[in-house]
Amino acid sequence: MTTRPGSSFAKPQQLGDNATHMATSTHKSPLPVPEKLLYEQPLNERIRTFLRLEYLFKQAAHHLECDSEWDSRATLNCILDILAVFGNTNLKSEVLKELERHAANLKRHERNPNIDHTHLHNLLDRIMAHMDSMHQINGQIAGDLKNSEFLLSIRQRSAIPGGTCDFDLPAFHYWLNQPAKVCTRDLAHWLGNFDEIGQAIQLILSLTRDSTPMKPTLAEGGIFQRTLDPNLPFQLVRVALPAGLPYYAELSGGRHRFTARFLQFSIEGDRSQQTDQDVEFELACCVI
Repeated sequence: MTTRPGSSFAKPQQLGDNATHMATSTHKSPLPVPEKLLYEQPLNERIRTFLRLEYLFKQAAHHLECDSEWDSRATLNCILDILAVFGNTNLKSEVLKELERHAANLKRHERNPNIDHTHLHNLLDRIMAHMDSMHQINGQIAGDLKNSEFLLSIRQRSAIPGGTCDFDLPAFHYWLNQPAKVCTRDLAHWLGNFDEIGQAIQLILSLTRDSTPMKPTLAEGGIFQRTLDPNLPFQLVRVALPAGLPYYAELSGGRHRFTARFLQFSIEGDRSQQTDQDVEFELACCVI
């Protein structure tokens, strides 16, 4: 394998808020240590899918800004994963339903004199704009990518450990060793198929996360459980921990209840053990 020399290129098409992370240099400055670590647990399949896509869009955007062969591989792997997620459900319909639900909820507050109506109308305008953009998409999202023989061959070999070596996919090897701007152009074009739906998903997740503030909470003996009202539209559980603590949060849950367990971190030996200490953390059960 060879690494392509660096090459300047125009900034690719924006993927929305989920594509704002920039990595413009091989030698990056160390990232600041976060004051808190955030853990999220989706409470329904729709939000679970949106979170996975957000993760993939962010990862793709990060590697797209770099120009090595390995970054091109990583970006393409993200695209293939995104296509796999899209193949399992009608995401266009799911996103439209969620946008319509949020618009209906917000419109109920239009006669409330105690809210910021300018902010409310701005949110409604953004939701309606995304709905219009989604309605203008004809046919399947990224239908051309799903039918691409080039991408299909890579996807099939990716299921095999080490299956995308040069000798397995000579066409892929040839493409990877084109000038960096060629690969970046192709990758940005492929990712552009998801631009509209990616921005809509990011708005939905932002509205969900902002719906409920974090509140101080105590997990006695390293565990916290709560029963949820199934008549309320709970979407997401969020837990924040100070970054310096020696344990992490393991969340599980669904429509009726959720559990947060705090485990001692270990990379050796048996499975991490739950701490018996009381743990102070911040909690938000997002309902919108």
